[in-house]
Amino acid sequence: MFTDNGIYLGLSGEERVVLDLGMANRHGLITGATGTGKTVTMKVLAESFSDAGVPVFLCDVKGDVSGLCSPGAKTEGMEKRIDLFGLRDTFQYRAYPVCFWDVYGEKGHPVRATVSDMGPDILSSLLGLTEAQRGVLNIIFRIADDHGLQLTDLKDLRAMINYVGENRQSFTLEYGNVTTQSLGGVLRSLLPLDTQGGSLFFGEPALDIFDWIRLDSEGRGIVNILDCVKLMNNPTLYAAFMLFMMSELFERLPEIGDPEKPKLVFFFDEAHLLFSQMPRTLISKIEQMVRLIRSKGVGIYFVTQSPGDLPNTVLGQLSNRIHHALRAYTPSEQKALKAAAGSMRPNPEFDTAEALQELGVGEALVSLLDEGGVPEMVRRTRIVCPQSLMAAADEFERGVASSTDGMDKYDFPVDNESAFEILSEREEEKKLRREREALEKEEEELQKKIKAQASKEEAAMQKAAERRKQKIENQLISVGGSILRRGIMNTLFGKKR
Repeated sequence: MFTDNGIYLGLSGEERVVLDLGMANRHGLITGATGTGKTVTMKVLAESFSDAGVPVFLCDVKGDVSGLCSPGAKTEGMEKRIDLFGLRDTFQYRAYPVCFWDVYGEKGHPVRATVSDMGPDILSSLLGLTEAQRGVLNIIFRIADDHGLQLTDLKDLRAMINYVGENRQSFTLEYGNVTTQSLGGVLRSLLPLDTQGGSLFFGEPALDIFDWIRLDSEGRGIVNILDCVKLMNNPTLYAAFMLFMMSELFERLPEIGDPEKPKLVFFFDEAHLLFSQMPRTLISKIEQMVRLIRSKGVGIYFVTQSPGDLPNTVLGQLSNRIHHALRAYTPSEQKALKAAAGSMRPNPEFDTAEALQELGVGEALVSLLDEGGVPEMVRRTRIVCPQSLMAAADEFERGVASSTDGMDKYDFPVDNESAFEILSEREEEKKLRREREALEKEEEELQKKIKAQASKEEAAMQKAAERRKQKIENQLISVGGSILRRGIMNTLFGKKR
């Protein structure tokens, strides 16, 4: 819950545990075994940031955080917790301003990017292209730029690949070697992406990253929820989305140092899926983002079952830590538990490693940065209750939230003129020209045949006339003498004879 002093996370004994807003962009980690309260803690933080006027982005992997758009349900247990945390005068069951997103456009506004926005380098890494294929893809993008051919969606990219292939000899002289093998390899690599929904993700209108950085009329930060239930089963497309999002953040957000409060906060639920299924290129991008994005006023919080699910390069950047109960049944789990305990500033009042195994549901060991950026001693903390619904919202509530968020401009795809249309039009013009040339040639051949036939008929008629003339002459010879024959012939055929 947001208070004047920061984000009130819970109670350690009788002492309030508060996260300083000025330290919130130093990133954080929420861990715990299944059922220990990680999701509730994430929702409490998301609500608090929203109340503080900080926009939030959430990856909803299980579909259980959509209840943020609905007020919480009043129960006996909730009422007891409200009194326990001393919130009777300030707590209210309330809904939060939520904007739902979905790459597939099924459970939220579609999220789209153009192929040009992605660029050849990121796209090459995403598709796992070889160096030769990477070079060819760079040539394809360069040719598209030089010839005014906008690459918006996958059909544009395929059209460009075919166009370059058909004219590769002329392009090779200007841009470098383009082999049919590399072109074919790039085309093949697009198939998995297209199968997973790439034709839905690549297109227009493309997402404006600043539409995630909005406040409502009351000054609360909009909570953007990306439905990832289906997306997580399609790792190539999920990686495409993540790479696009990170590139946009790096390129468009200005450097602001350490602000009084974050400009935007990201929560990545089930982060172990993020790091176990994504290509190495994406993991490197995430590591880079965690190191550098702080200076742009962006905070990142990973939610996972064990700290061991994240690379050490990422763990080292997460300053605010909330560890719910961890299980240590196997040697690897015991190692992860010791690492988690060792990562927090010890408290002489208890053994951190033992406490991590003894925590009840809704309890956590919390280690935060104070206002000076120094890690506080770890404290055993009971986490406050969220004000929104602690369950998934129903379809009606989601529909109400979507109808009032002002993002309907993304609901319908726009297919502007781009490389596919331009090249298709050129191909159609070529086809019509070829058809016209074929018709002209056919007409010319027909005229030749007509002339030949006419010449043939004229020769035949001439020959027939000669035969008739000869026949008449023979008949006249047989009938009369030469004088009579000569007179008759002169009469019939003229004196020229």
